Amino acid sequence: MSQESQSSFDKASNTGLRHLINATRFSWQGLKAAVQRESAFRQEIALIFVLIPPGIWIADSLLEFVLLMVVCLLVLVIELLNSAVEAAIDRIGNEHHPISALAKDYGSAAVMISLVIVAMVWSVMLFARLENL
Repeated sequence: MSQESQSSFDKASNTGLRHLINATRFSWQGLKAAVQRESAFRQEIALIFVLIPPGIWIADSLLEFVLLMVVCLLVLVIELLNSAVEAAIDRIGNEHHPISALAKDYGSAAVMISLVIVAMVWSVMLFARLENL
């Protein structure tokens, strides 16, 4: 069987439960790699754990607590996407190219904006909590 037909056979058999199992395995591999290789990702995870107790205190309801945690998880999602862009750019080559630098800068800016969103949501929720005391 040629490599091309073997590849299409593999894709055809990767459906349903098998696809779910493979996707879950690849996702865990990605999370493990991010924890091992990306210090910013580790720092953001640590920050989430630090923010859980104040989040419980700030939130007046389960819905508010979930909102506080979701905006934190958004940072992790964007950090993973930024790391993916950086890995792809680095795979292409080590020489400086303005468009490669621009792609990395865009990813970094996305992370920064997500952190601003966290700061805004948490600040508003904290001020509302303090106002209700």
